[in-house]
Amino acid sequence: MIEKHTSKNGLRIVLEKIPSVRSVTIGVWVLTGSRNENAANNGISHFLEHMFFKGTKSRTATDIAEAFDSIGGQVNAFTSKEYTCFYAKVLDTHKEHALEILADMFFNSAFDADEMEREKKVVYEEIKMYEDTPDDIVHDLLARASYGQHPLGYPILGTEEQLSTFKPDTLKEYIANQYIPENVVISVAGNVEADFIHNIENYFGSYSSKASSSRIEKPNFLSDTIERHKDTEQAHLCIGYNGLQIGSNDVYSLIILNNVLGGSMSSRLFQEVREKRGLAYSVFSYHSSFLDHGLLTIYAGTGKEQLPLLRETIESTVSALVENGLTDKELRNSKEQLKGSLMLSLESTNSRMSRNGKNELLLKRHRTLDEMIHEIDAVSHHSIQQVIEATFRIKPSTALIAPKIG
Repeated sequence: MIEKHTSKNGLRIVLEKIPSVRSVTIGVWVLTGSRNENAANNGISHFLEHMFFKGTKSRTATDIAEAFDSIGGQVNAFTSKEYTCFYAKVLDTHKEHALEILADMFFNSAFDADEMEREKKVVYEEIKMYEDTPDDIVHDLLARASYGQHPLGYPILGTEEQLSTFKPDTLKEYIANQYIPENVVISVAGNVEADFIHNIENYFGSYSSKASSSRIEKPNFLSDTIERHKDTEQAHLCIGYNGLQIGSNDVYSLIILNNVLGGSMSSRLFQEVREKRGLAYSVFSYHSSFLDHGLLTIYAGTGKEQLPLLRETIESTVSALVENGLTDKELRNSKEQLKGSLMLSLESTNSRMSRNGKNELLLKRHRTLDEMIHEIDAVSHHSIQQVIEATFRIKPSTALIAPKIG
């Protein structure tokens, strides 16, 4: 049972009691990410995520780390294109202490100038590490090929040039504009009673902001191609197709379609590209849903001399899917696989906290497990074919990182 509460300031709280566990996970979700940035401050959402751990008015960065280590807890954070989350998982006896520290980080981070300069160096190294991983960076190139100069095409990490311009006031101004109560959800899951909502209210329920939620511009899907020559052992290829926005009624049809295409070891791409032809060690597909758009991505890495055959195999696999749809066996097996994955993913307080927080932040609604299983069972060949036509009728975008040929 999920308890929902909206504070007077507009902040939302979702709490799910799981009496069978002894842990509690608390997440602070903010509806801001690289999509809410511009060309001048790209990377600020991710950099802020780092700086929340670098000390408050009463705690140093070491104090924050030791506070969680001393109670056997875990604390972490992540930034996406549309949201930021920082969270802690602790024993149920330490939940109040964890909440107090998270609130201190949220409201009282010092953003010390010297600490900022040190942390910039850390993020510079993170960017370099990412650049040295072509099978990661090619996905950023695909976002740019798909969305161009729209913020969904921005890299989450930003660039060294942009990061170098950030000052304490830059971060404070961004927080004032984006970290408004209406954009924040506190999600709690674990061995916790509903009255813990009052504890959260004491910290988060009364702060205010003069800013209002900023409007986001819907992207146009581009069918561009971006190629980068790099001295790598493999060619890394990404192909992007028009997908579905989060909350779409057809999302389970697309998830099942993706599962058959390249989402599992029994998928067509895995079997054709890796098992039958030995063209790649890594080949897969996945779907990313945003507030008003989505992207179905195919990735594979292969030796440069095999790149033409890899492309041909991927294209023929997609063409066969478009022409013939799914078999009865594929549809049946994929439904069962999806239901199993869904149930297994709900066995930890981390995953429950994440699911509830993300649903509340982006959809403002929650479906029961029975409702989700009913929607999965309702997927048919007809609904799959409709998604196939909507997904593959538009020319895809492409990104490639490969050594020079010849």
